[in-house]
Amino acid sequence: MELKHRRIPQRRAVLAGAGALALAATATLTLTANAATTPQAAKLSPAAATTLASQFKTGTAGSYYDAQAKKLVVNVVDESAAQAVQAKGAEARLVKHSMAQLDSARQTLKSKATIPGTSWGVDPRSNKVVVTADRTVKGAALAKLTKVTEGLGDRAELRRTKGEIKPLIAGGDAIWGSSARCSLGFNVVKDGQPYFLTAGHCGNAVQSWSDQQGGQEVATTEDSKFPGDDYSIAKYTGDTEHPSEVNLYSGSPQKITKAADATVGEKVQRSGSTTQVHDGTVKALNATVNYQEGSVEGLIQTDVCAEPGDSGGALFDGESALGLTSGGSGDCSSGGETYFQPVPEALEAEGAQIG
Repeated sequence: MELKHRRIPQRRAVLAGAGALALAATATLTLTANAATTPQAAKLSPAAATTLASQFKTGTAGSYYDAQAKKLVVNVVDESAAQAVQAKGAEARLVKHSMAQLDSARQTLKSKATIPGTSWGVDPRSNKVVVTADRTVKGAALAKLTKVTEGLGDRAELRRTKGEIKPLIAGGDAIWGSSARCSLGFNVVKDGQPYFLTAGHCGNAVQSWSDQQGGQEVATTEDSKFPGDDYSIAKYTGDTEHPSEVNLYSGSPQKITKAADATVGEKVQRSGSTTQVHDGTVKALNATVNYQEGSVEGLIQTDVCAEPGDSGGALFDGESALGLTSGGSGDCSSGGETYFQPVPEALEAEGAQIG
């Protein structure tokens, strides 16, 4: 794992993190509205699309940002919902499965197929729940997963990944505890005092953090959630600078001014002490990952790569903090899938703010 440090005298803190989850495809229907009278979807920036997407939390079947066309696409299951979506400047896409049907499929998987080495999430592009099984899932476990997934019909699809889905923790030389190295996610403020966020599986492993192996303590873990969620918060204990920025490993950091929800299709970056900065795309939201240690729900799925030591690091889009690296499979040579704990959820739970 790697942790992002605050800046210490004559040293810049390091951010890192990564995670992913694979999702899939869906059958769609065609809107019957007359093309001549259908409002044109507005061209939107990624930030504007994210803001607009927040207005469609209910009554739709998910949404995603079409980066090439620069528009927000919102899935609907009836014409009345399509008209409401179009009236707000998004493109309505009539699909077969409602969000309630997809959520029901997810609950079936949770109750009947919570198997270590698997993950699932709703892919709005395919209008399905995509289920992923890593290389450790075999024999009776794979047979059980296959049976449950097939029982969901065209609401779900099973995929295999060659890697192993796991938290990205490792030994190294970034932010250190006695037994682990992690990446600091984001510096935050709580009750007027400086803290930082990192992964919960990092906080579970380490109580006292240093900016170097065997170095003096710079922060202590105050609260840690894993499994279930995957975030922890640590309070700075020394006179250490703690700028609200991400290390881009290019000589100039990225300033972070706010936390935001991710949007499917959004282009994002991840910074970590093992593999530095990599970019990719958000593939799914509200994903579930079944690690050997237990299940984590509500994660951001991306195709950004990450490796051991990147855990806890920053997922961001410009000045917006999006996520903390949880875990995934693959690496930055052959590619991989990485999952992230959403930052807004962690901030709300801990009563903290970006700063």
